[in-house]
This record gives sequence, C-alpha cells and structure tokens, in this order.
Amino acid sequence: MTADQKTLWDKIEQFDFDHPASEYGFSARLAKENYWTRHFTQQAILEYKKFMFLAATSEGMVSPSSIVDTVWHQHLVFTQSYHDFCELVGKQVQHVPSTHNQEDFQKFKRAKERTGTLYEEVFGKQPAAIWNYQGMFESLKLKKAKLKLRVFVIIGIFAFVVVAVPFYFLLRSIYVHIDNPSFIFGFTGLSGITFLALEVYNSFRLKRITREFDKESFIYSLDPYELVYLDTQKLPNVVHGVVNELVKNEVVDVYSNNTMELSKNGSAATVEQLQVTSMLNLLGPTTYQKLMVQMLRMPVFGNIANSMDAFKKYFNKSVKFGKLFYFNFIVLGILLLLSFTRLVTGVLRHKPVLFISIIVIVLLGCIVLYLMRLTKLIGVKTIPHLYKKEILPAMQEKDHWQWTYFLLGSAVLTASTLTLIDYLKNENATGSNGNTDTNQGCGSGGNGDGGSCGSSCGGCGGCGD
Repeated sequence: MTADQKTLWDKIEQFDFDHPASEYGFSARLAKENYWTRHFTQQAILEYKKFMFLAATSEGMVSPSSIVDTVWHQHLVFTQSYHDFCELVGKQVQHVPSTHNQEDFQKFKRAKERTGTLYEEVFGKQPAAIWNYQGMFESLKLKKAKLKLRVFVIIGIFAFVVVAVPFYFLLRSIYVHIDNPSFIFGFTGLSGITFLALEVYNSFRLKRITREFDKESFIYSLDPYELVYLDTQKLPNVVHGVVNELVKNEVVDVYSNNTMELSKNGSAATVEQLQVTSMLNLLGPTTYQKLMVQMLRMPVFGNIANSMDAFKKYFNKSVKFGKLFYFNFIVLGILLLLSFTRLVTGVLRHKPVLFISIIVIVLLGCIVLYLMRLTKLIGVKTIPHLYKKEILPAMQEKDHWQWTYFLLGSAVLTASTLTLIDYLKNENATGSNGNTDTNQGCGSGGNGDGGSCGSSCGGCGGCGD
C-alpha cells in the first residue's frame, strides 16, 4: 500500500455510516433487516469499506461476497451517505448486477479471483465469516432439516395412538401381576432416571454440535448483552445492565421516590447508553417503568433479541437438532406409553386408577415442558456455558463490567438499580398500564431458515468504474 493509498484507507476507515446519529441509522437497520449481531454487523461494514477501497484503487472489476453485497445494497439506499462516500474514495463505484449468462459468469469469476488476490496483498487473509458464506448463519455449518418439528410432533401423536393398542396387549399380561404401589414407585424412579439421562445426553450432544461451528463464526464474538439475553431470555435484563452502568457512573440520578433523571455529570459511553440518556433528556424526571417501555421499542435493544431469537430458530430447524429432538420425543413417548397402558389396564379391570391418572397427567405436562425447554437449551445453557468455561477465560477484556454482569447477573447491580427494578416489578404486579413485555422490539420473528438472515442479492457480480 502506497502512502497515498494509506491516506485514502485511513479516510475510508474513519467514515461514519451512522452520521448523523439517529435511532434507526445505517448499522441499526442493517442489523435488524438481516438479523445480524452487533459485532458481525460492524465486521461486515469494515469488510465493505475494504472492498470499496479495492474498487477505488483497482484498474479492473472486483466482486463482493454475498454479505458485503448486502451492506452495499443497504448503503445504496442511504443515497446521501453513498454519494459522500464515493466522493471520498474519488470514484463513483457502480453496482453491476449479474445477468446469469455464461459470459457474465466467467467475468465475475475472474473478478472474484482478482478481489481475493488484491485483498490478500493489501489487507491479508480474508475473514471466512464474511467472504466464504452466503449469510451470517451459514458459518454454523448446519444443514436445514426437511421435516419441521411441529410436523414431527403431529406425526408422533398419531403414531402414539396407533401404537397404544399393540402396546396394551403386549404389557397387559405383565401389568396384571404388578400391584399399584410397586408400579408407582418403580415407574416414578424410571421416569426420574430417564429425564436425568436425557439431560446429560442432551448437554453432551449440544456441546458437540457447538464445537463443530466455524471458529470464525459470529457465535465466538457475541456481545455481553447478547449473552445476557440468551442466558435469561429477558430483554429488560439488558436494559437493567445499561441503566446500572449509567447510575454507577453518576450519569443518571435515582431519587427516593423511585424517579430518575439525567445528572450533569459524565456522558454516554456506548450506543445503548446514548439511547437511554437521549430518552431521559426528552422525558425529564420519570419512572423506570416509562423509561423501560421506551427502551424496549428501540432498535438498539430490539436487535439484540432479533439476532439471538433468529439464531435459536435457525438452530432448531437444523438436521442435527432435529435428530436430537426426535430422539427425546421417542424416548419420552415410550415412557408415556408405559404409564398410559397401565392406566388403560386398570380401567378395563375396574381397578382404582386415581393415582396412575395423576401420574399420566403430570408426566404429560413434564414431557411437554421438557421438550419446549429443549428448543431453548442452546441459548439458555450451551452457549453461555461455552463462554463461561472456554471463551471468557482466554479473553483479555473479560474484566469489563458487562462481562461481569453476564457472569454474575443482578448480584453486581448497584442498590439504586435494584431499587428501580423492584419498583418496576411491583408496578407490573399491581396491573399498571406500562408494557414491559420482553418480546417488545423483537421484530416480527427471526427468520429461522436463514432465508432473510443473509444476503439480499445473490446475483451481484461486482462493480464497475
């Protein structure tokens, strides 16, 4: 890189796509529309800047990856920003779509090869997470299952009904020789052992699947607050952490009547803090409940839930998770059949069936809850455990307060923040009109199949002069 190129790159690198700052600026919109995490969004923007530098300094055509092209498309929508950016790079970089004919195919293939060569000469190795995959979630290397979980459950229910009859005739001759107290104690023990064994097996399998993710994938660069949401499944907990930092740094004052307002000390240090302080500046002295309602509507918080919910849905639609779910469903289905057959045997023999009826109902409820929990286990247990036991110990910034909050939760919150949280809970318990639903601001549901979680333009070949 020559001195002139170095000067140009410094200007490109410092160019702020979010200027002027707004609630739903470039990076916030990019993250929301593609269900990207914060770090991945920042990384994609940086790679887009590198691509545009190559486009400005190269004599031939260069070609973006699908992810870089997604950023490019978004930037084209921000016409003034794109105009200013092209003026900065000194070239009106044209977006050239592919027509998918053979001539274009060869041209874009050469452009892609040229881009890789130029990139390595100037910036070094291309990040695989941005340049080798169609979207953020593809780096997880999870093949999508053909059979949806809900379809499998419906099929499983029908199979249960069909199998129940032969199961009854198979076990009837055994059950008539076992009295109820013995069966109840034995079956309760068997159920406990089954659930415990499944818990151990599921934990092992999920950890193994996680270790097969690309080490450059977004999973290994999650933000502390994204992990807080994954771990607790509650977006208000993220807001609690942000407000606590402001209270701790004396940027926000909390009064004895449970109201709060901006102080004259300090300033916001993060984009989340900026949203809180901006809203407090508008509201003036206010309650935490009113502030919470506003914060849960902000894209900066909603995007955290968006990306993490989309990850869970994408994971749950994979072949690997599907096989794990099927196994659990079948094992627990057999367990339910054992108790249901015992109930039918008792009814047909005119025996007391109150206790076994209670057991069947309780077991069915436990199975439903357990399978629902299984669909969340990757978020509430596996990924947080990966960070706590493997990733964080090797990180240099592990002593940052946000990481401490992820590890220890409310134990590290200030007394003033805890007072606000308690007041918020009390207000909600008394049926006030404030809405602190954790799904607020989470969008219309993450696209678990990854269809809109990746590039918006798979047919872009490159750029021209």
